[in-house]
Amino acid sequence: MSKYTGQTRLLAATDCIIFGFDGTSIKLLLIKRGLNPAKNKWSLMGGFIQSSESPEDAAVRVLEECTGLKDVYMEQFMVFGKPDRDPVERTLSIAYFALIDIHKYENQLSDKYHAEWFLLNKMPDLIFDHSEIVKQAKKQLRYKAALHPILFELLPEKFTIPQLRTLYEGVYETEFDDRNFSRKLLSTNLLVKLNEKDKLSSRKGAFYYKLDKSHYENNFESFLHLIPTPEKFF
Repeated sequence: MSKYTGQTRLLAATDCIIFGFDGTSIKLLLIKRGLNPAKNKWSLMGGFIQSSESPEDAAVRVLEECTGLKDVYMEQFMVFGKPDRDPVERTLSIAYFALIDIHKYENQLSDKYHAEWFLLNKMPDLIFDHSEIVKQAKKQLRYKAALHPILFELLPEKFTIPQLRTLYEGVYETEFDDRNFSRKLLSTNLLVKLNEKDKLSSRKGAFYYKLDKSHYENNFESFLHLIPTPEKFF
């Protein structure tokens, strides 16, 4: 209780929801909690915001301390503040989601807190309200991905259209028609076709593409038409 206001102290924290793609599946990175209560239970990356930090600075620090990851795409999306969300003390959490190509960062991943990747549909039980935070992060990711090509952050520099379709199907947990998806994707003018094929997935092989960064900003709204009736996924 504050002696100045007579009100209960309110702490500010940040939680990081890390989505990754390994070329086949969309996954979530979790760690083992190192403190009581709920010690050794699965948790999102989180920590208190220090007096000298902005929420974004704290999210970047917490992510690097817990996992070793840095220089990743990160976006603030929601504040969680139910009075009973933390059993120890009243705490607001400013949540961020991050997107990474798992293979690009796998050598950077620290084992300090036993970080482990889980399929989104096979998550373990999480501490406190972290399952609700993940649920809301998935909704925000689907919303943003329907409007903007942010899912490219999950891909390597060169990729195939079947690989990109697999990613979108994983995020939206649905199947897209192969021909329609390819046609709509190419109509965005965001891709550059390379004179190189991935022949591991089939005998014929699939051409590699890369993101045309010169058109990225000008065509940032192009993906609005890639997802049919996107509102049903939000």
